Amino acid sequence: MADQPIQIGVVGLGYWGPNLARNFAGLPGSELRWVCDGSEAAREKAALQFPDARVTADLGDLLADPELDAIVLATPVPSHADLAVRVLEAGKHCFVEKPLAQSVADAERAVAAAAKSGKLLMVGHLLEYHPGVLKLKELADGGELGDIYYIYGNRLNLGKLRADENALWSLGAHDVSVLLALAGEAPIEAVAHGESYVRPGVEDVVFCYLRFPSGLAAHLHLSWLDPHKERRFTVVGAHKMATFDDMAVEGKITVYDKGFDEAPRGYGEWVTRSGDIYSPRLPTVEPLRVECQEFLDSINEGRAPRSDGASGLRVVRVLEQLQNSLKASERAAADARRDG
Repeated sequence: MADQPIQIGVVGLGYWGPNLARNFAGLPGSELRWVCDGSEAAREKAALQFPDARVTADLGDLLADPELDAIVLATPVPSHADLAVRVLEAGKHCFVEKPLAQSVADAERAVAAAAKSGKLLMVGHLLEYHPGVLKLKELADGGELGDIYYIYGNRLNLGKLRADENALWSLGAHDVSVLLALAGEAPIEAVAHGESYVRPGVEDVVFCYLRFPSGLAAHLHLSWLDPHKERRFTVVGAHKMATFDDMAVEGKITVYDKGFDEAPRGYGEWVTRSGDIYSPRLPTVEPLRVECQEFLDSINEGRAPRSDGASGLRVVRVLEQLQNSLKASERAAADARRDG
C-alpha cells in the first residue's frame, strides 16, 4: 500500500475534524477522499477548504466506497464506539478521537471488531505524540529522575460547558492517557471526587487520586471552571523532578536537580539538594501531524500504533473506574445531607 496514497475519509467537521482533514490532506502518502458531516454549513465550508474531496452527509457513502482505505471519526463522544464498529466491520482502518468509548463494554466491542476484521484501530490520544510528553517519558524511563515517587497533573480553564460529558471524560481522557504512558502499568486504586456547580449532574471540577502496584501515586485536577488556563504535568523522582507545561511558549520541559540527599554524617539524616535547572530542546513539530503520520505509517507497516485500540481500552477502563468512584462519592454525600 505504501506505493499508493492511503485514501482517507473524515467524518465529523465540527471543532476538531477540520484539523484532522487538513493534516491528512497535506501529508505525503495520504489523500483526503471524503469529508462527511450532517451539517449543511459544515459541508459547504469543507467543500471550499478541501475542493478535491467528495462531500456527503451520509457515512454509508464512505463505507460503500471500495477505494477508501481508512475512516477518521471526529464525531460526538457518545457515537465513537458504535461508529468505529461500523467502520471496522466495513473493512476500513479506523482512527477515532478520544476517548474510544464511554464504557469498557463499548470499548471492548470496538477492539473486538478490529481484531475480527484484521484492520487497524487507533485512538486519538494526541498528547502521547507531543514532543514534550515524549521527552518526559524519556526522562522517566531513562532513569535520570531516579525512582518515580508521584505524578500530578492540572488541566484547568474557564472553558466550554458540556452537556454530554463531565470534566472527567472531557479533560481527563488526555491526562489519563499520559499518566498510563508514563507509569507503564495500570492502577490498583482509582478514586475521584467532583462537584456540579453550573449544570446539575455534570461535574465541572474533578479531583482524582490513583495508586499503582509499583508504589507510584498520581493526582489529577480537572476543571473547566477555573480562572487559570493550565496544562501541566509534574513528575517527582528520587533524584530529580521534571515538569511539562504545554502553555509555555518556550521551555515546555523543565528539569530540576532537586531532592533529598543523605547527610554526610549519616545517622539517617537527610538534607535538601537544589542544583541546576534546565530545559531540554524539543523538536518544533505539530503533535497532530505526528499523530496523523503515525496512523499512516502503522497502516503501511502493518503494525500497531502507539495509541492502538488496546491502549484506548486501558484509558477507558481507568476513566470508568474513576467515574464509578465519582458516583459513589456523590451518593455518599447525598445520603449524608439527607441524614443530617
